[in-house]
Amino acid sequence: MPTTTPGTLTDELAALFECPVCFEIVLPPIMQCQVGHLVCSSCRSKLSCCPTCRGTLGNIRNLAMEKVANTLMFPCKHKSTGCRMFLGLNEKAEHEEVCEFRPYSCPCPGASCSWQGQLEKVMVHLQHAHKNITTLNGEDIVFLATDINLPGAVDWVMMQSCFGHHFMLVLEKQEKCDGHTQFFAIVQLIGSRKQAEHFAYRLELNGNRRRLTWEAMPRSSHEGVTSAILGSDCLVFDTSIAQLFADNGNLGINVTISVVC
Repeated sequence: MPTTTPGTLTDELAALFECPVCFEIVLPPIMQCQVGHLVCSSCRSKLSCCPTCRGTLGNIRNLAMEKVANTLMFPCKHKSTGCRMFLGLNEKAEHEEVCEFRPYSCPCPGASCSWQGQLEKVMVHLQHAHKNITTLNGEDIVFLATDINLPGAVDWVMMQSCFGHHFMLVLEKQEKCDGHTQFFAIVQLIGSRKQAEHFAYRLELNGNRRRLTWEAMPRSSHEGVTSAILGSDCLVFDTSIAQLFADNGNLGINVTISVVC
């Protein structure tokens, strides 16, 4: 079971598994140099000698250390940014993949942005590096996507600020290999999964006595929008539907954010 309070002995033993190069935990299969020093497999592939004693690395497997490793609780590799969890080897990798303290990629779709940083710095990054993204204030706004008839894949992005949080609104246009075009609209909270659970969003296309509505919990920064779009877990419509609601090639989507008690 994961814990936040490892014993003193466990903590000291876990430190013995720290790679001297990257300071990550050395995971099985554990290899040692001829003297007995450890180095993780990732760093080992880049080295020609032991980083501790400069001796030959060799191919000596330390089975005793592997047995010890399977009995210990190790700190999450994101401990330096705030995570306090200690986990067994069989849980460590899975936790670190979704840890709220892990680095986050820029959420802006289609921007080819390589930025990564902590969750609390995502909005700062967006405000400085993506100043072209419009931000509207209020829980009920209109997300206007212009020139929806442009050929090829296109992304429209807008920020919505309300209830002390920021939400990213995304409309993605995809052209399938068979020539079929689809639109995907979704909302993502710039925040954690726990924070996202306190909100709901509604997207509505309205006009010409027609209405198309989608309601859901916003995606969190942990999840992103890519998997939801791939699974069509969002508002999905094709070109013919878009044209029913468009006005001179522009599509207005009513976006409402509400608090869920």
